Amino acid sequence: MVLRNFLLLTLLFIAIGCKTEQPVKAKTLYETQLFKDVQLAAIYEDSKTFVDLVPKAHFAVLERKYLKERQQEGFDLATFVHTNFMDKSMTSLSFSTDTTKTMYEHIELMWDKLTRGPDASIPYSSRIPLPHKYVVPGGRFQEIYYWDSYFTMEGLLAAERRDLAKNMVDNFAFLLDSIGFIPNGTRDYYRTRSQPPFFGVMVSALAREDEDVVLHYVPELTKEYEFFMKHDSIDRPYGASEHVVQMMGGGFLNRYWDAADTPRPEAYKEDLHLAAEVADSVLRKQLFRDLRSAAESGWDFSSRWYGTPGEFSSTNTTSLIPVDLNCLLYHLEKLLAKAAEEQGDEEMADRFRQSYVNRQALINEYLWNEETKFYMDFDFTKAASTEEMTLAGAFPLFFGVASKEQAENVKNVLMEKFLKEGGLVTTLVHSGQQWDAPNGWAPLQWIAVHGLLDYGYEEEAKEIMERWLALNEKVFKDTGKMMEKYNVEDLTLLSGGGEYETQDGFGWTNGVALGFKQLLDEMKDQ
Repeated sequence: MVLRNFLLLTLLFIAIGCKTEQPVKAKTLYETQLFKDVQLAAIYEDSKTFVDLVPKAHFAVLERKYLKERQQEGFDLATFVHTNFMDKSMTSLSFSTDTTKTMYEHIELMWDKLTRGPDASIPYSSRIPLPHKYVVPGGRFQEIYYWDSYFTMEGLLAAERRDLAKNMVDNFAFLLDSIGFIPNGTRDYYRTRSQPPFFGVMVSALAREDEDVVLHYVPELTKEYEFFMKHDSIDRPYGASEHVVQMMGGGFLNRYWDAADTPRPEAYKEDLHLAAEVADSVLRKQLFRDLRSAAESGWDFSSRWYGTPGEFSSTNTTSLIPVDLNCLLYHLEKLLAKAAEEQGDEEMADRFRQSYVNRQALINEYLWNEETKFYMDFDFTKAASTEEMTLAGAFPLFFGVASKEQAENVKNVLMEKFLKEGGLVTTLVHSGQQWDAPNGWAPLQWIAVHGLLDYGYEEEAKEIMERWLALNEKVFKDTGKMMEKYNVEDLTLLSGGGEYETQDGFGWTNGVALGFKQLLDEMKDQ
């Protein structure tokens, strides 16, 4: 009996030991119990902080260590994290504003403060290292972000920092060559999605001084296009696969789409909290994908994506064909057609010419709203235009998709409905989301202004620029900072809304301010 009990105890200890040492099933840190517990415990006010820390060991090793130690008396989760993770974030902005300098002189000084790289590879870090120097947005965003970078680049070009602007394009070419697409930002938790495809617009910006630049980047431009057009067979109208939607009568338009349907690692507790409003598990997964896809749009978040007015949990990004994305792809198709023609590949040139001609026709068929006289997103699940007017409606002017009559109507809507004391408001809805009223954003001012200028509306463009810069200068005088976004309706208040506090720095605001100043100076000299 004693021997039997001894053998049973021995087997029990072996079983316990095996259970403790069994392999971790999670494929990434973001699937571990450790990750989930840390994010839900809100050890850090900003969920992004933890995913940017660097583990001191492989996530599987830390997971086993955590599961063992958390059973011990007096275990403290925050202490465990501080012991086993390092803060390797690049130095955050630390500067004192020189009040004797103008806002524009301040921006010139900020370029070097916002410049990072080339990156060294850090074991277990979430950072995707880049081979060339680059400019970060600022604040909590200490890695490069995709669509931000075009507007930052325009400021660099205005500041005669072409070398740094080209470095940024080369970094994106590196990402296309090594990953196959440009992620939302250079962190591994962004590998399931991209952002508005501005790479072709960046290349076009460099080509203003050297047209041969376009041919140099044709392989990467092609990879960008293939990423957004990749899809499985679609055999019905309004059928969708990845970024691609088949339209009634044939032809394709595109939507924003993320490959994953789980909470975003950098906003884990926020996504779970919102999804708690959805009882069905299938619909919860769809909500997670729609939240991620809204992040791919860059408009995270906005009532633009709501299926039901006023309900954040009704976000249905993947059901919508957005104006901005399709205009960007129209530009990319035109760029590739021209490049193929210059390379003597007439077959390829014809293919892309037909693509952009078809896309322009589909944009004007599905995204032009004859009732509002404005470009609006299309909900292909309802076969109807959405009901919300947004500044995305200015993209067809920026890319030359609109007719002269359509441009006239868009101009009227922008000046009558969107123009506020401090510039253009993002949408006409006050939802509490940051990509809604009363906020204005630098990139959308840029798109609208240049779209208006391209159709000959110089006075309207000038008025928007002057109002926007006056607001920038006022906030700079009051705070000594350039902001991520601005309240364009009440100039006594800063902007608000969103998952995090308003950030300062700020890359695309700096770029647009310098670009607008240069434009206004040129207008005065004419």
